[in-house]
Amino acid sequence: MNAKVITNFQLGSRESSSAPDVLPLATEHALQSAGAAFHALADTMPQMVWSTLPDGSHDYYNARWYEFTGVPVGSTDGEGWAGMFHEDDQADTWKKWNHSLATGEPYEVEYRLRHHSGDYRWMIGRALPILNEEGEIQRWIGTCTDIDEQKRTALQNEILSQELSHRIKNIFAIVSGLISLTARANEAFGEASRDLLGRISALGRAHEFVRPHSEKSQPEGKEVTLATLLATIFETYPAFSERRIAISGPDIAVESRAATPVALVFHELATNAMKYGALSNPEGRISLDLSTEDEMVRFRWREHGAHIDKASEPQTGFGSRLIELAVKQQLGGNYERTWHDDGVELVMDVRKSRLQEPS
Repeated sequence: MNAKVITNFQLGSRESSSAPDVLPLATEHALQSAGAAFHALADTMPQMVWSTLPDGSHDYYNARWYEFTGVPVGSTDGEGWAGMFHEDDQADTWKKWNHSLATGEPYEVEYRLRHHSGDYRWMIGRALPILNEEGEIQRWIGTCTDIDEQKRTALQNEILSQELSHRIKNIFAIVSGLISLTARANEAFGEASRDLLGRISALGRAHEFVRPHSEKSQPEGKEVTLATLLATIFETYPAFSERRIAISGPDIAVESRAATPVALVFHELATNAMKYGALSNPEGRISLDLSTEDEMVRFRWREHGAHIDKASEPQTGFGSRLIELAVKQQLGGNYERTWHDDGVELVMDVRKSRLQEPS
């Protein structure tokens, strides 16, 4: 990304320390022409353009800068530019700028810049160093691009997302309450209601986990990946904190479209393991291995310590139909279930693209 130049030309009111004191007339005219061409180009750009000496001292701004800020020409040279930034953004801006000056790495930062009206607007500032043939920085060329509308739109979307999420959680709560009331009025509905409440709870956790978040609202340390999604689903099971549910393999990003069926499948498997399988035994355990091959992701769920009676194959119930619906129709994958002496094994294959397909 670093551009190299052989000649220097004066951009602002200060000359580069590397420029010779005396130049041939033709060379001086060429440099003046190059400088004038740069000024003309910079002044026609929609962005604010600026330049600094190798030490980061600003010596040039294009016309857009002065039109936006309304400050006198030359008043923001040197380090005077920092006073134009919102006070809450200055520390981070200085930190990133000093890092780029020290390392030569590209500079990029978002900050609020004061408009001549007194209002602040969000900008993204970027800069790259210009190098000579020896690889030494001769100056920095940077831009300020107005992103205020994008920032405001993102904030509005975040507020809308939070409100929608709040209403969805309220719906989950209302449905759960209705199920509980029905169960109290009809004892025969008790076990089925507990199963249904568990599924609704799993959906609620998956929804909160994968709903759109801004940088501020994103749960700390909870990037939306398979491992973190599965941990969120399993964290309500005591066996998970007891380390009797082990997840291994590469972590894989997952989008919200796939998160719900994945959550339902593994909630169903864990619930069945609690009732009839390995987790019904205090010594039982479960391993969930994730692996990838080409474009496929394989989930291998293996229970140990369930003591299944092979003479009576488990009946196909609603939970099994739910798994089939989620895997085959919603995720476009396949699965195979095998019963061993000490527990069930389920192998599920899904295309990675289906897991990462945006909503």
